[in-house]
Amino acid sequence: MTLEIWMVYALAVLVLTASPGPSSLLCMTKGVTSGWKAGAYTALGSLTAITAIMTLSFTGLGMVIASSELVFNIVKWTGAAYLVYLGVKALTSSQDSYEPVKMCGDSQTRFTQHYVSGFIVGASNPKAILFFTALFPQFINPSAGMLTQYLVFAATFVTLELSWLLTYAYLGSKSSSWVFGSGKARLFNRITGGGFIGAGALLASVNRG
Repeated sequence: MTLEIWMVYALAVLVLTASPGPSSLLCMTKGVTSGWKAGAYTALGSLTAITAIMTLSFTGLGMVIASSELVFNIVKWTGAAYLVYLGVKALTSSQDSYEPVKMCGDSQTRFTQHYVSGFIVGASNPKAILFFTALFPQFINPSAGMLTQYLVFAATFVTLELSWLLTYAYLGSKSSSWVFGSGKARLFNRITGGGFIGAGALLASVNRG
């Protein structure tokens, strides 16, 4: 792999990871409501799922998934339904205020729940399948070592994706002081609830192309 090819790949991944999406919205929301550590666990869950999708795409299985209408629709509608569920849950919440979260007081079980939540959102986004299925063939050199190429591609993606998700979680945690104000939780839930439902609707409209 030449430096030029890697730079083009890194730029493409930078655009993908920097663009706000369901995972970044979820990480920011967790950061606001449950603290940065919860947002970080959510980010790790999403990263695990999307890295798995990237690996499947690299090995050729992603093409099979992307070309299978049944599997593609299952992934798409599962993700859309979960995002809408999160949105409805936020919109119907009667909570008026949040209490600051003490990091040491949160159990491992709750952090596991944050991780699983991030994993579901990351794994159920068919856009990632389409992106990686279309992306990798453009950069893979069949005559070069496949494992080396995969490690470079994966390391680049993981670094950029995790950096952005953690940034969103951090921004959320830093803005939590505003949400902790009296009556602000209801407004925040309305905003994020609408965002999740909108993301679910957009996800449901994705086609294999």
